[in-house]
Formats: sequence, C-alpha cells, structure tokens
Amino acid sequence: MAGRKILMLVGDFVEDYEVMVPFQTLLTVGHTVHAVCPDKKAGDTVKTAIHDFEGDQTYTEKPGHNFALNATFAEIDEREYDALVIPGGRAPEYIRLNPRVIEMVQHFAMENKPIAAVCHGAQVLAAAGVLEGKNCSAYPACGPDVTRAGGTYANIPVDEAVVDGNLVTAPAWPAHPRWMAEFLKVLGTRIEHLAAVPA
Repeated sequence: MAGRKILMLVGDFVEDYEVMVPFQTLLTVGHTVHAVCPDKKAGDTVKTAIHDFEGDQTYTEKPGHNFALNATFAEIDEREYDALVIPGGRAPEYIRLNPRVIEMVQHFAMENKPIAAVCHGAQVLAAAGVLEGKNCSAYPACGPDVTRAGGTYANIPVDEAVVDGNLVTAPAWPAHPRWMAEFLKVLGTRIEHLAAVPA
C-alpha cells in the first residue's frame, strides 16, 4: 500500500516532542507529512516549547527547538490529504481562532478520515465542533473543553491512548508509543518484523 498524505496543523509554541516525534515517525514509515501554520509558508519555522511533568500542579514550560515547516498554509487543499495530526502545546489555543483551521478539521471529521490529536490538540477539535458523541483523551485541563463540545473525556493514564472510530487521542507526549501505534493501525499501516538472520 502506498504511504498516506498527512496534514499536520501547528503554531508557535507547539509542544516540542508532540510535533517532532510524530512528524519523524510518520516519515520514517513511508508517509508524507506536510506541517503547516497559519500565516506562515514552507521554510518558515515555529518555535516549540517543552512541557515537562515535575510534580507541580501543571506542566512546566521550557524553550524547545525551531521546527521547520515544509508546506504553505495558504496553499493547502485539505481534500488532497488522507489524515490529520494536531499536536499539543500552546499553539492549539490560538490556531483554533483561524477559520481555515476550523474548516480543515471539519473536513477530516465529515469525511471520516483518520485524525490524531494529543494533549491540548483537543482544543482545536472542540472548537471545530467535531467531538459530539466521541471518546477523546487530552491533557486533563482540556477535559472540560471535550465535555462542553459534546464528547466524553477519556481520563486515561498519561502513557495510554484511546481510539474512537477515526479519532486517536492521547493525554500528552509520554503516550507517543501507544498513540502512534494506534494511529498507524487506523491509517492501515502494517509494520512487519522479519526473522533474524543467523550470524
């Protein structure tokens, strides 16, 4: 099966691991990923933030890397993509204010295309009105957003993920192994391990 064409919606201060790891993972297994940000073009960068869990009431935040965009937001036609990824961090709280972001997300939901969101990515899903009747995990502080949008907040361990039809969600970056594994299944990606060759 040919690799899928996947759209990733990001913005400044997207969570570092939550953009870097899925972007690289999906490329590694043969998919095409276009990372875009409102008002930015291919070759521009977004700043990332590292969210850490160190025993405080909420995460701590530290400067991350600059993440290079490889497509231009204004040129995106969401109909050309097979799936959507929405990383967390601080970006979702403001990219959800962009009408084109909302239109893009609604397209993937209406067409029942695979959607993966992690942490604060649920804020974009809630704003787009696509969580009605869905089980959705997110960073706990986003639980009320999920509920108010008509979804059921899945309060699961931080290293787990939940699948509801085309939607794959997780609380935060410690869930990457499970989140990505479940998303790859929904994408129809199969990874085979060959028997070891004798020395």
